Amino acid sequence: MPKHPDPSRRSERSRQAILAAARELVSEVGYAKVSIEAIAARAGVGKQTIYRWWRSRGAVVFDAFLALSEVDEGGGMALPDTGDIEADLKLVMRATVAEFADPAFEGPIRALNTEIISDPDLAAQYRERLAAPLDEAKKARLRSAQRAGQIAAGTDLDLALELLYAPLFQRWLHRSGPLTPEYADALVDLFLKAVRPA
Repeated sequence: MPKHPDPSRRSERSRQAILAAARELVSEVGYAKVSIEAIAARAGVGKQTIYRWWRSRGAVVFDAFLALSEVDEGGGMALPDTGDIEADLKLVMRATVAEFADPAFEGPIRALNTEIISDPDLAAQYRERLAAPLDEAKKARLRSAQRAGQIAAGTDLDLALELLYAPLFQRWLHRSGPLTPEYADALVDLFLKAVRPA
């Protein structure tokens, strides 16, 4: 019996090719020079195929970035919980620093941040589909540390996350210093001094 091509597999191949093309182009030429036409040509698809799934180049770049992250389509993720908050945070922060120093990740996320500034819809998508699920996973781990007496019970967890991550984001955004494992460890050490029980 002759085999017929599976349209869903072909669609998924096209979708993955588009996401890969968007990531490559942003890294190669910068966000400003990336167009839907260029993404379509690199991916080997028609523009209409892209517009079937995404309304703008910003939305394509966002999904290209989201595909690199650890958040699945349902928004699920969890941080390691070995019972040792210092070890777990150092593992996570070292991985985060490595990710932000990786050109394959850095190009798309820098482009995404540029686009979010001027696109409220994309900013809302970013918060809903990526930032909020990541923050919730981080807060779940901090709540576990609070229950174990490793973080002060009254700590404002939203503010605690800003305290931990804002210096990293600032250094990355302004390219003001190296993103190293030692830097990640130093952030965690300082953070824990601030939030441990008195």
